[in-house]
Amino acid sequence: MKPLSLVTLVVFAGFAAASAALAAQAPQRPANPASAGSVEAGKKLFASIGCYQCHGREAQGSSATGPRLGPRAIPFAAFSRYVRQPTGQMPPYTAKVLSDADLATIYSFVQSRPEPAKDIPLLK
Repeated sequence: MKPLSLVTLVVFAGFAAASAALAAQAPQRPANPASAGSVEAGKKLFASIGCYQCHGREAQGSSATGPRLGPRAIPFAAFSRYVRQPTGQMPPYTAKVLSDADLATIYSFVQSRPEPAKDIPLLK
């Protein structure tokens, strides 16, 4: 077996460094994805709190009432901040109305929603 040349080693090291840099920039998925139970509980809370009235039963949104909520890659902290102190027409949901645990459960439901079907010809 022939030993690797210095140029080959430098090129390989460059690719390895570039790969590591790209991996570090990629959005990280949560280590523990929401369980089916928390998604189902979130769906029930979403309905009982009244979120569905503006955002639809599946958080799909409407141009007339409220935006689509999921599955955007919005961090829970930003989601919580907006729910607690919204800037638009949405009423605030304080911790007295909706606990942090219940808000996290609703978040798991919203994040579980599928992407809109853009490539289905019958829906165009």
